[in-house]
Amino acid sequence: MPRNRPLFLVAQPFLLAFAYLSFQTESIAQNTQWRTLFNGKDLSGWKAVAGEAEFKVENGVIVGYAKANTPNTFLITEQQFGDFVLELDLKIENLSSNSGIMARGQYDPKAREGQGLVFGYQIEADPTSRAWSGGVYDEARRGWLYPLDLNPAAKSAFKMGEWNSYRIEVIGKEIKTWINGQEVAYVVDDMDARGFIGLQVHSISDAKDAGNKTYFRNIRIQTENLKPKAFKKDLFVVNTGLNELTAYEKGNGWKLLFDGKSTEAWVGAYKETFPQKGWTIQDGILKVEGTDGGESSNFGDIVTKEKYAAFDFAFDFKITEGANSGVKYFVTLKENNSGSAIGLEYQILDDERHPDAKMGREGNRTLASLYDLIKANKQARFVKGPGEWNKGRIVVYPDNRVEHYLNGVKVVEYVRGSQEFRDLVAISKYKVWENFGEAPEGHLLLQDHGNEVHFKNLKVKKLK
Repeated sequence: MPRNRPLFLVAQPFLLAFAYLSFQTESIAQNTQWRTLFNGKDLSGWKAVAGEAEFKVENGVIVGYAKANTPNTFLITEQQFGDFVLELDLKIENLSSNSGIMARGQYDPKAREGQGLVFGYQIEADPTSRAWSGGVYDEARRGWLYPLDLNPAAKSAFKMGEWNSYRIEVIGKEIKTWINGQEVAYVVDDMDARGFIGLQVHSISDAKDAGNKTYFRNIRIQTENLKPKAFKKDLFVVNTGLNELTAYEKGNGWKLLFDGKSTEAWVGAYKETFPQKGWTIQDGILKVEGTDGGESSNFGDIVTKEKYAAFDFAFDFKITEGANSGVKYFVTLKENNSGSAIGLEYQILDDERHPDAKMGREGNRTLASLYDLIKANKQARFVKGPGEWNKGRIVVYPDNRVEHYLNGVKVVEYVRGSQEFRDLVAISKYKVWENFGEAPEGHLLLQDHGNEVHFKNLKVKKLK
């Protein structure tokens, strides 16, 4: 009679079978959360709108053909979606074939005299040297929300002439994007809660580019039991809310300098308290009232109580017609001068209507410039006029590199204390101040220049 086998040997096959079945069950459950939006055979569930470019199915792939002299054409889902995770592959073979993916897209069939208009969140596919693929664009509405100047490391993610894997999370107010596994963009915005998924063939004006192809495949979506994928890197977040930070931002060291209710973080320049009048809070907005246009001669500048060395400071501002103001940094308050306190200045100005725009040297007193030193290299399409909110940003790195941004686009860069910087100071109004702009730390300042200007979403992060 054979000897009995040890119990664990008898049980082992059953345990392995159970583990295998459990793994299969879990995998099936995960797979069933994904739903295919393209069956690989035809365009069932989709329709082309707004333009005349053609979409075909070839070898299990959706192919969009560029057509000259027709507006942007979109292949959109007949179904609308709220929260979702979308994954797909996209390929571009020609530099003229700008494309994108609409997320919660909107469509007005009556717009443009009945031709129809697609608008809303679009995740960019940019084959040009600008390389803003994966950035977030508000199609036919507000323009760029997240240009890739805000995350230059991601500019290398998109591969021309190759299949690129996109992941797009749209959950609640948050939009997050990845290309080929690389983290790209992070936007917080609540303009659209639902909408369609859309694939774009961009308009072209040159007939020689007609027929160029854009390819889409492996389009799938999750709409239930969504689990946001955490970003591992420290990305800048574009938050269009009012004086709020995400948990992600807080975890990466960001702090609000204005919560919409209190001016606790600020004090009057050369004063022991916050100005008693002229600076007011209404509906979460900090406003300096307009008077006679004089420089800090009415209510006075305000400065942060805390000093900063290396930092990232973001702020939203809105000017009135003809307004002049500024955001200064490395303000030491040691000069005891009259007028505005001394410091490096991010210029805030109505370039079209204020005479200061034509003064200085070669435009170095225009909006977003390093005042009286370096002109901001900006395009008109990235400037919001009086009555509209602009997003400003100043970054000072520990190695003294400095950057100015306007609405997500880098417009100024220089190195504090470099010979080039000192040469510019020597021919500026600041030449009378010893070691101007080279203090190891200083206050941040919002300027009263006698014009009405509004501020919100003031947030700062110390850099190490």
